Amino acid sequence: MSANPAAAKSVEVPMRVLSGVQPSGRPHIGNYFGAMRQNVELSRSSDAFIFIANYHAMTSIRDRKVLAEYTDGLARDYLALGLDAERSAFYRQSDVPEVCELAWILTTVTPMGLLERCVSYKDKVEKGIPADHGLFAYPVLMAADILIVKSTTVPVGADQKQHVEVARDIAIKFNNTHGNIFPLPNERILPEVAAVPGVDGQKMSKSYGNTIEPFEDEKSLRKKVMAIKTDSKGVAEAKDPETCNLFALFKLFAAPQERDSMAARYRAGGLGYGDVKKRLADLILEHFADARKRRAALTADEVETALRNGAEKARKVARATMQEVRRAVGLS
Repeated sequence: MSANPAAAKSVEVPMRVLSGVQPSGRPHIGNYFGAMRQNVELSRSSDAFIFIANYHAMTSIRDRKVLAEYTDGLARDYLALGLDAERSAFYRQSDVPEVCELAWILTTVTPMGLLERCVSYKDKVEKGIPADHGLFAYPVLMAADILIVKSTTVPVGADQKQHVEVARDIAIKFNNTHGNIFPLPNERILPEVAAVPGVDGQKMSKSYGNTIEPFEDEKSLRKKVMAIKTDSKGVAEAKDPETCNLFALFKLFAAPQERDSMAARYRAGGLGYGDVKKRLADLILEHFADARKRRAALTADEVETALRNGAEKARKVARATMQEVRRAVGLS
């Protein structure tokens, strides 16, 4: 899909990484292994821009209280997990209003056919999400997020690869029309993580209501773990760990030695699923113990200060970008 990069000269800028996360619900273990821990690692670089995409979330969340709750909760979760808000720029998308101005300017050079070919739009409409302009123009806003801070690298899952290609195409189109302003972003495909099963055996997803959340209260977490779906084999029977949803979760948290030992007990027989579930609950709570303590201790002022400081870092870059853009298109 990407246009020929030779059509536009590349703008030389230092490597800068950008990652956005939608506050579309309470993060679960699948989200943690899928992207959250990678973003925490990214935050240890001073060239990392990590934002909470609350404008994007408005395509699916129309309740202001819910959106505010999920946005605040996601910020707390990241800070508790160890995101370095001092070294990186960690901010709410809505605290950088230049993004919306740039999104409009980018729409004026974005071909309709480019957006009509986006797979994610078609998929979401087929799933019953209303086909409004926000959903259709989602890739343009994503392009503005990427280009406003002149990011060069965007870590994404394979399902988001097309959106980064669209941002690249839009950057090329703008540069060819108005002059070289934007570097051409490249996607960095995150390592493929095996689908984390939910309590019902399907892929863990907010949509299925089958999640286990790292920060939910201990009683609720243990109850969910004890409800994980297994087969009907009795204690005495040998079991196959490779086909067991419970073991798939267990091995995410167990050390290699304990993982291998548990697999051997599965195959030997004499092991009840209840014992595995109790140990899994302990392991999850142990894994997130420090983060849970940090989250409980975070104050509203600490969270707000981290986001405000991050937004100021991002806006410093965004303002400079918009000065160039406005001058290039004739608005200043």
